[in-house]
Amino acid sequence: MNPHFELNEVTKKLPKHLHKFVVKQPYEEYTPQNQAVWRYVMRTSVDYLKQVAHESYVEGLEKAGISVESIPHMEGMNRILKQIGWAAVSVDGFIPPNAFMEFQAYNVLVIASEMRTIDHVEYTPAPDIIHEAAGHAPIIANLEYSEYLRRFGEIGSKAISSPKDDEMYEAIRLLSILKENPNSTQEEIDAAQKQVEYLQDNMGELSEMARLRNLHWWTVEYGLIGDLDDPKIYGAGLLSSIGESKDCMRSEVKKLLYTLEAADQNFDITKPQPQLFVTPDFAYLIMVLDEFASTMALRTGGAKGIRKLINSNKLGTVELSTGIQISGLFTNAIKDEDGKVVYIQTTGPTALSNRDKELIGHGTKYHAEGFGCPIGRLKGINLPIEDMSPRDLRAYGIHEGKMISLEFDSGVILKGVPITGTRSLRGKILLITFKDCTVTYKDQVLFHPDWGVYDMAIGKELVSAYAGPADPESFKNLAKVSETKTAKIQYSVKEKELYKLYASVREMRESESATSEKLESIFNALTSEHTNDWLLPLEVYELAVANDLSIQKEVLTYLEILKTKEPLQKLIENGLKLIA
Repeated sequence: MNPHFELNEVTKKLPKHLHKFVVKQPYEEYTPQNQAVWRYVMRTSVDYLKQVAHESYVEGLEKAGISVESIPHMEGMNRILKQIGWAAVSVDGFIPPNAFMEFQAYNVLVIASEMRTIDHVEYTPAPDIIHEAAGHAPIIANLEYSEYLRRFGEIGSKAISSPKDDEMYEAIRLLSILKENPNSTQEEIDAAQKQVEYLQDNMGELSEMARLRNLHWWTVEYGLIGDLDDPKIYGAGLLSSIGESKDCMRSEVKKLLYTLEAADQNFDITKPQPQLFVTPDFAYLIMVLDEFASTMALRTGGAKGIRKLINSNKLGTVELSTGIQISGLFTNAIKDEDGKVVYIQTTGPTALSNRDKELIGHGTKYHAEGFGCPIGRLKGINLPIEDMSPRDLRAYGIHEGKMISLEFDSGVILKGVPITGTRSLRGKILLITFKDCTVTYKDQVLFHPDWGVYDMAIGKELVSAYAGPADPESFKNLAKVSETKTAKIQYSVKEKELYKLYASVREMRESESATSEKLESIFNALTSEHTNDWLLPLEVYELAVANDLSIQKEVLTYLEILKTKEPLQKLIENGLKLIA
């Protein structure tokens, strides 16, 4: 089946379960006013950011295929981004954190296809194409930062989340959609805001994903770089916000050295940030990320790791010391008196893998009801099962076709007849299959002969635990797409008439066909029918000045009157600076 988006050298590597998040960029739905908002934001931002953004920003705009004049086409961005080893896909607003990170791990930027409205020209609560394309894309031209993003995605896609993280994701997604849509009621927005604030105050102990999300926020979204006293901007949230890119430089906003402690600094998406973190350079970001990864169950495994997976109530994977990977919904972990895990169990479809590839014959259809296995060494035997050669197995009485009894240090006892075994390419025993098998721990029966054959995964230790499957091909319907969709904005007849005027001005600018007669006609329509609009008068004035038309004085007087309305003063002044 062909995917519904353009494939290139980068996007063709995406696993199929991520395809469901990709949507067609609704380019034909962008209104002429949307295009004007893009142009205004980009022109004012680039003019200012030349002074305060990291040196990679301005150069990166061109390398990422981003024009100041019009909203970028995703296909065009892709053709240019692939030259630096990246790609971009269009998505509907916020997507689940693990999926977002996984895209990033494959060098793919997810770009929200929506475009902010004129009411949110300085800042939008929802991810939009300005934030994603003009904020994230330019800095990835920097090789060190590009590697940081990729590694962040690789590590972040394995971070274990909590059910509260899922609630928070859905709550923030809903709030952002409602706030950006002018058709939303204040009651709807207030209810969604209240839910976000409640969850923010009641998250409990932060999960790996929540802490990683904090690191992402304080670097990728709101990061500063360089000296504490005179930092530069590289975070996409700041680069894409006219207001915040200026406000963040004020002395009232604390500038702190970026460290691992930022993982525990929560943020509020609905308010300006009271502090920001400064990294000395991009290489330092990678160092802190690696420091955080060393605290994750991905690298530590053990009892805490399996407990995190159980509490997440989501599909996850554990890897044993042999390299065998068990992927499923973990529901039980038996520990001994010392707190060490001695037996693990999944419920429902489970798959066994090695080196991220499913073992033949050990997919979810075969292990449809769940899976369990002991962990540890055999009692009184120094040599772990995983390291036994065929000669060692015979020496310890482990023969195919012969009833044996295996007692582990933990007290787990297995009695059964070995049928076959599986070794890795490196010679480790990964799996031994038994018939007529009983597995017990103290007074618990963990497996009964009536349940069929018993596949015992081998490993003396649980070395890793992480979110998601080892082999994505093992499971269908991975990563759920939110049922809350971005609503299409319904425009009134009057708004559509205004957009026709925007289109006329754009056509005059691009074709260099502006005349006094044409601009006077549009200006008269504005002053009589669309008195709340401030951006189109700016564009009319720009054309009048560029062509030295007499109407410019009248339009400027009108703009000076509009400036007296809050919050238009700053917006109009910023636009006038570009024209002067």
